[in-house]
Amino acid sequence: MPADVIAIDGPAGSGKSTTARAVAQALGFAHLDSGALYRAVTWLGLRMRSEFTGRQLAELAREQHLGLVRDDGSFVPVLGKEPIGEVLRSPEVTRRVSAVAALPEVRDWVNRQLREAAAGAGGVVSDGRDIGTVVFPEARLKVFLTASPEERARRRFRETGEAENARALRRMVEDLEARDRADSERAVAPLRPAEGAVRLDTGGLRFEEQVGRIVVLARKAFPQVDLQDPPV
Repeated sequence: MPADVIAIDGPAGSGKSTTARAVAQALGFAHLDSGALYRAVTWLGLRMRSEFTGRQLAELAREQHLGLVRDDGSFVPVLGKEPIGEVLRSPEVTRRVSAVAALPEVRDWVNRQLREAAAGAGGVVSDGRDIGTVVFPEARLKVFLTASPEERARRRFRETGEAENARALRRMVEDLEARDRADSERAVAPLRPAEGAVRLDTGGLRFEEQVGRIVVLARKAFPQVDLQDPPV
């Protein structure tokens, strides 16, 4: 496993991907988003058939040459050589991805792709729910992002541009709490902080502040990396 890995884990809506992407840019590392690949597997399965097992999905991913390529500082899912794009964020994929990500055969396949991508990247910031515990347990820096379900729900509304009201907020909070339970209680790679992970509660922090705090941690973990001043 490459030594230059930062693992950022956390529950749904905690800002893992956007934070990891910004940290990677500050470090000159590549961003490796595990969630995008799980979404790609889910999308591929839905595209080919309505019902599937984990073994069928893993075989389908291999047969269809689903994988990752580096593009402008980030690894993106491709089918053959073609980037898959925004369809990965469709409501149908979003509804099914959590169940797909719990399938052991799928997780094994995704983990292999992540490790292969990181091996030749010269440094990655990877985010997900089991990056520090399973995918890269020897990562030099591990961070676990947290925020209350209410804070995470409000962020989701800001990201999507949807109108926020009391009923919609309550429904979003309930959805996130259910996702937290499913991720934490699943038998394979449950969501939990990795041993030695730095816990960072992002509630009340501006985005630039949470990125800056991780960059400061990276200065200590990666003294060989020539960094610019962290964001403020």
